[in-house]
Amino acid sequence: MFVRQHHAEQDLGDPAARLAEIDAELEATGTYTHTPQELVFGARVAWRNANRCIGRLYWQSLRVRDLRHLATAEEIAEACADHLREAAPGGRIRPLITVFAPDRPDRPGPRIWNEQLIRYAGYIQRDGHVVGDPRGTGLTAYARRLGWRGGEGSPFDVLPLLVQTDPRERPRCFDLPADAILEVPLHHPEFDWWSGLGLRWHAVPALANMCLEIGGLCYGAAPFNGWYMGTEIGARNLADTDRYNLLPYLADRLGLDTSSDRSLWKDRALVELNRSVLHSFDDAGVTMADHHTESRRFLTHVAREESRGRAVGADWSWIVPPLSGSTTPVFHRTYDDAPSTPAYVHHPDAHTRARGEEPPQERPPRPWRDLL
Repeated sequence: MFVRQHHAEQDLGDPAARLAEIDAELEATGTYTHTPQELVFGARVAWRNANRCIGRLYWQSLRVRDLRHLATAEEIAEACADHLREAAPGGRIRPLITVFAPDRPDRPGPRIWNEQLIRYAGYIQRDGHVVGDPRGTGLTAYARRLGWRGGEGSPFDVLPLLVQTDPRERPRCFDLPADAILEVPLHHPEFDWWSGLGLRWHAVPALANMCLEIGGLCYGAAPFNGWYMGTEIGARNLADTDRYNLLPYLADRLGLDTSSDRSLWKDRALVELNRSVLHSFDDAGVTMADHHTESRRFLTHVAREESRGRAVGADWSWIVPPLSGSTTPVFHRTYDDAPSTPAYVHHPDAHTRARGEEPPQERPPRPWRDLL
């Protein structure tokens, strides 16, 4: 199916010869190898098919770094640092994916345990309080067991990369170089005291533990990024009660009445936090979308795809922004959430690794003929 789709959409003619090549390679090795052109097309269409992503209007602009030849953990970690550098030249974020070797019948490909190339550590204190990101506590503890010394103990210590190239061995830790980490200090357009809070967030949301599935092949290490929408940071990462949970603190600093939910103190603090994120990224010259603009762009994407005879799947609970959802046009319609391939997929073992837990060893999936 994938090879036929590639040939049809790219006007490459009859795919019979390419399918015959793949059949011969499957017979000889139990798997096959994508051409560079197939890899680029597959990675881009996987983004087009990502039902939880609102930013798919730009799917054809995805740049693909084909690094399937890299084998060692050191090479992969260095390539991940290069990915972060190349994704944000001068703060101008561009969509980018780095693809490492796929799984083969006799050997899984590499894995990056981190949920994103940049995540912040979470240090559990004796009283149960967490300094940093509670989402990172499991991976922080696991990295410490592997020998990572930890950072400064601040709320925003960048976790090392955990790279695994052999399922029989534990992953190895690699600190990201400082020049690969672009962060934006947060301040507010009205409140001068805001900058003294020491808040910041990293600029490149590079997902690292999703599997890129193309034509029956699984690329278990294929970090990719677009750019942030402000609410991802201001309404989720910094605001969720199981993350940084900043709303009660900010409401107190803003002098809001927190004695009752009916005062809407959470809503008011949330708006100011999101204003701070957008203002700070704009001030730093770093690419960021806002939820109103990106919602309109998504419907442009839907119309464009439908004009080409392609249905657009979407998960409503992810497409609708977590702030002022009903004020955006994506709120007022329904979507078909049926999955399509190629795709970026979260396998259960990826979630296990991101929690700092060792998953059971499993055989890599074999390619299926009807996916070609």
